Amino acid sequence: MDSDIRDILSAITRLEDELHALLDKQQEILKYRIEGTRVRFEHGVTQVHERFKTGLITWLVHSQLRNIATAPVIYSLVIPLLILDLFVSAYQYLCFPLYRIPAVRRDTFIIIDRHHLRYVNSIERINCVYCGYASGVLAYAREIAARTEQYWCPIKHARKVIDQHRRYHEYADFGDAESYHATVARLRRQLAEERASGTTQ
Repeated sequence: MDSDIRDILSAITRLEDELHALLDKQQEILKYRIEGTRVRFEHGVTQVHERFKTGLITWLVHSQLRNIATAPVIYSLVIPLLILDLFVSAYQYLCFPLYRIPAVRRDTFIIIDRHHLRYVNSIERINCVYCGYASGVLAYAREIAARTEQYWCPIKHARKVIDQHRRYHEYADFGDAESYHATVARLRRQLAEERASGTTQ
């Protein structure tokens, strides 16, 4: 891999670390901490949050008609999402051990916690659960696909990829026949090492 690309990737990693530090600081400002899978607010904060909750009737009266009319369409997607969740989970648990690919942890990607906030009403809570699940399942499926791609076809596309996954930059360059097989072997080894060490998500 070209040294300029490595420098940029190092800069991205550094910026991600800075972002995580800022997010930790944000927790202090908003007076909450994470304990395992639970979020704990400081004493008295939840009572303040309650004062900002919009009542159900008020919320419905002020909702735009298009939002209410399209809700059944949005929620109908839960069926393909559940099927996707089931199938990608079954696929990785059956096949990943055979390929020596580390399994993707669902709870790393499917995070449902916003419904605990006291300033959201019951409809907003349902929306938050649904959106957390939908976004999480797609992220979870994407990571499973990324690990599969790393094993079977780690070649970059000729065209620019928008919002590429984090494994993509390691792939062999499009048209680089000379290093392709060595790259496949290296990336398969990397997956096996991740699995053995348990360092992956």
